[in-house]
Amino acid sequence: MKTFVLATANPDKAREIEEILSPIGITLLARPTEVPDVVEDGETLEDNALLKARALVDATGRAAIADDTGLFVDALGGAPGVLSARYAGDHATYADNCRKLLAELHGVAMSDRTARFRTVAAVAYPDGSWFVVDGEVEGLIAEAESGSNGFGYDPLFMPETGRGRTMAQLSSDEKHALSHRGNAFRALAEALADR
Repeated sequence: MKTFVLATANPDKAREIEEILSPIGITLLARPTEVPDVVEDGETLEDNALLKARALVDATGRAAIADDTGLFVDALGGAPGVLSARYAGDHATYADNCRKLLAELHGVAMSDRTARFRTVAAVAYPDGSWFVVDGEVEGLIAEAESGSNGFGYDPLFMPETGRGRTMAQLSSDEKHALSHRGNAFRALAEALADR
C-alpha cells in the first residue's frame, strides 16, 4: 500500500481523487489544515501541480500528490487554460466562471465550441525526486448549463464520448471512466506501480 498527502484543499477534487485512487490501493491523507494555500503562479499546469506537491512535502515531510486542471477552449485561444479556477477573478465561484465562459462564447456556433479538459498530476517525494503524468478529454462547450453532478465547468463540458451529456449529467462512475482527472490519476497509479 502506498500513502501520500493530498495537496488539494478543494473538497470536490479531493473526493474525486479519493474515489479514483482508493480502489487501487493508494491511501490519501488529507492536507493538514494549518498548511497555507500555495500561490499557483506557474505558467503551466505542470508548474502549478509541482508547486503544490513540493509545498506539501516541505510542510509534512511526507510524499505528496497534487494536481492542476485547466479547460482549454479553442475559440478563445486556449483560455481559460491555466487560469481556469480564477477565470472570473481571484475569488470567483464555479457559477461565476461558467457565466463568464458562456458570455465569452455567446454567438459561437456549436461546431466551433471545441475544448479539452486537461489534468496534470504530480508526485513529489521528501528526497527531492518527482514525476508528473497527465490526462485529457476532448469535447464541446454547451450553450447552457445542464446537470447537477460534478463541479466547476462540468455543467458546460460535453465529453466526446458522453452521448451528448455534460459531465454534470454523468454518474460518478461514468465521469471517472472517461474524464481528464480519471485518465490522469489512472496514469499516476500505473506509474506508482512501476516504482
